[in-house]
Formats: sequence, structure tokens, C-alpha cells
Amino acid sequence: MPERKTVLVTGGSGFIGANLVRRLIQNYRVVNLDRLTYAANPLSLADLDTHPAYEFVHASIADRERVSALLTRTQPDAILHLAAESHVDRSIEDAEDFIQTNVVGTYVLLEAARGYWNNLPQGRKADFRFLHVSTDEVFGSLGANGYFSETTPYAPNSPYSASKASSDHFVRAYHHTHGLPTVITNCSNNYGPYQFPEKMIPLMILNAISGKTLPVYGQGTNVRDWIYVEDHCRALQLAFEKGIAGETYVFGADTEQVNLDLVHKICALLDEIAPVDENPLTRGRGLNTYAGLIRFVTDRPGHDQRYAIDSAKARRELGWSPREDFESGLRKTVEWYLSNPKWVAQASGGAYSEWMQKNYAWRAHKEAK
Repeated sequence: MPERKTVLVTGGSGFIGANLVRRLIQNYRVVNLDRLTYAANPLSLADLDTHPAYEFVHASIADRERVSALLTRTQPDAILHLAAESHVDRSIEDAEDFIQTNVVGTYVLLEAARGYWNNLPQGRKADFRFLHVSTDEVFGSLGANGYFSETTPYAPNSPYSASKASSDHFVRAYHHTHGLPTVITNCSNNYGPYQFPEKMIPLMILNAISGKTLPVYGQGTNVRDWIYVEDHCRALQLAFEKGIAGETYVFGADTEQVNLDLVHKICALLDEIAPVDENPLTRGRGLNTYAGLIRFVTDRPGHDQRYAIDSAKARRELGWSPREDFESGLRKTVEWYLSNPKWVAQASGGAYSEWMQKNYAWRAHKEAK
């Protein structure tokens, strides 16, 4: 059996990172570099702590000495860069962390990678990849028609997307200026297991099951293209294994959803799986459906109207296509959050503690019926 190649994943304890690590560990030696900020959760990968092909390193991508020493010691064949501050609302409140992590951190990582790559033997140097994982938000907002592609001009509208656009440009510049073999990917909204509870889909699931308000921005007419996280992780693996240095690939699943319609779909699934009259936190409150918890709130400043992606290049050149349709992926996601209260409690810092205390007994009662 050939020796496993090594990949360094930054931000591997975050949402997409944890799912990606779980995929890569099947074939690679994985080194996870993560600072463990609020959105990371060590519990997401706790079962891998004793895995012989897994190593966790608690450090920041902005710590040049630690990163350079780590590259020298672990000798990765690829760097998959996912570490980022990623929540739009937080960036609107205060953009400093986004600049420090997404811009400065990416620059430091690129410098360390360049120094490491320059000293590799010629064969390994040619095969090395620096995969930079970005977002479709760098392209701005679409009208009712059209799609983002690899050639769409950048037009970021939030401090978050501006910081990611800046990091994309640095990565592209390091390829053209220094020859570093980089690949950039931009993806639509991800959903699935291990996503931090402040994000839209887990927030709606957990607020609903706890009997809390379901806040919908504006009139809920904004449109997003959603991709199941496992489909995205498969795309990322193909991008660094088969992607051409200097190229960009965009990933979307052709599953556009109007925000308000999405919230209603979540409510309908919960009505089926955990009816309001059986849930201790919603029973007796005059609710016939979880949709009764929907409330419209003041719209987010600069809220982009629509995102959608044309993935033709990735399908053609990487042989990738999504396998999960939105309905099946959403059902899997709802079930995962209802079945993992320990993870939710840790990730949310106790924000859903009342529901967590009752959930085990309630679910056990339902399953025994």
C-alpha cells in the first residue's frame, strides 16, 4: 500500500473544514491547523483525535513562525486554505477580525507556503497545490436572471465579501508573480452537519424547535443557491487533485431558494418530524405549525438580492456534479441537528440549553412509540 500523501487544512475545525477533514482522512494524512475561534468546534472531529493519519495543531494562520515551522515538519503535498471569518452580520458590526484573518492571515500563509514550496524537490514542487476556498459573495448581487461564473467581475458589497475578494486577489497575484501553484474556488451557500448555529439554516431549525422567533430579513425575497456540504467537499478534493494551477472553479448546485420559502420548508419538515403539539417547548402555545414563529425583521444593510452559480467549467474539467438534491439534503440536515444536542449545546455556548435538557427524553419517547 503506497504511503499516504499529506495535506494541511486550515480551519479544519469549522463547518466546511470538519466535513472536508472527514472526507480526506480516508485517503490522506491530514494536518488540521485551526485557531479555534468561536465558530470552530473541537467536538466536530473529536473521534479523530486518536486516528493515526490525523494531527491537530492549535495555532493561527497569521503566526508566520508557527506556520513555517509546521510546513517544514509535516511536509504537506497540498495546502487547503479554509480558515476565515465568514459571517456577514458580524462583519457589518466590526470588520477588523475579517481583515486580520481573511486578508492578513491569507498573506502570511501565502508567504510561508511560497518559502516552503521554493525548497521542494522539483517533482514535488510541480505537484504541489495551494487551494484557496472562497465564496460567491465576492461577485456581488445578481438580478432576476443570470449566473456567476469564473469570469464574473468582482463587486463585493459587505465587509466580509470585500475581505474574501482581497484574499482571492492575493492568491491570484502569488501565482502570477511568484509561480506558486494556486487554485481558487468560489462556492454558493453551504448547509449540512456541523454548521455553526448563527447561520441561517441551523438558526431556523434550532430556534423553531426551541419555540423562539424565526427572524427573516426584509420580506424574505432574497434568493440563494444552496449546496450540501458533502458535495462541496467532494468538489474541493477534485479541485486540488485535478485542478490546473492558476485556475478558478466555481461550485453551485442549481438549487435556488427564496429565503422565506426555505424557512417554510424547514418548518414543514419540523412539523412532520417533531410536531408542535408534541414538543415540550411549543406545546400549548396556540401554534398549529412552526411557521407561526416567523417574524419579519429590518433588512440587513447592503443585502445582496440573489446569488446563483454556473458550474459548467467544474463539471466539464473536474468531472464534478452535486449528488444531493435540496429536499433530501435539507431533511438530512434537520435530522442531524435534532440528533446531536451535545454538539449543538457546545457550539451555541448553551444558547439552546433548555431544549437540550429536554431533547433526549423527548426524542427517546418518540422513537419508542
